[in-house]
Amino acid sequence: MRLRLLDATIDCLVEYGYAGTTTTKVADRAGVTRGAQVHHFPTKADLVTSAIRHLAAKRTEVAMAELDRLKASVDPIGDALQLLWDMHQGPVFSATVELWVASRTDPDLRRQMAMVEPIATGSLVEFGKAIMPEYATHPEFLHAVYTAMDVVRGILIASWATHDQVELEARWTRGRGHLRLLFSTLMESVAAPR
Repeated sequence: MRLRLLDATIDCLVEYGYAGTTTTKVADRAGVTRGAQVHHFPTKADLVTSAIRHLAAKRTEVAMAELDRLKASVDPIGDALQLLWDMHQGPVFSATVELWVASRTDPDLRRQMAMVEPIATGSLVEFGKAIMPEYATHPEFLHAVYTAMDVVRGILIASWATHDQVELEARWTRGRGHLRLLFSTLMESVAAPR
């Protein structure tokens, strides 16, 4: 029942946005009673942030399943960046953005998101460290991973204004090229003799 509620929450966030998502709509979509929904998730903020936490964990599992392939890749940086891009596609990211924006004016949601966001971001950082463990101790590594996430997220959010797939791919190709340069420079600085 919890999983049905979490999946229905994501569907509602994508279809109606945060403001239009109600616990009643979620319960109806999940095929459960309102009482059952309240039993599992007392508030709307509990429900939506639990859904994002659940899907972030699933996204991390998918990424970790790719770890061996990426470590063996002839282009681990390019493939890891592409996986980061692919992980941000679809309803999970759309629903997350809805919550980021809504949390600006909703203190309860902001408190919930402040607990969820570091978990989701931290899992992506740990994934980056697992792919490139020899560079993970470099003081700029964490900043490079955050920059990569910011680039991916910024491009995707900006693309919602036009829905132009050709432009979106061109912007990602350009962004990926710059990120590749960033990570290559980082790797070179670690490999260079001191």
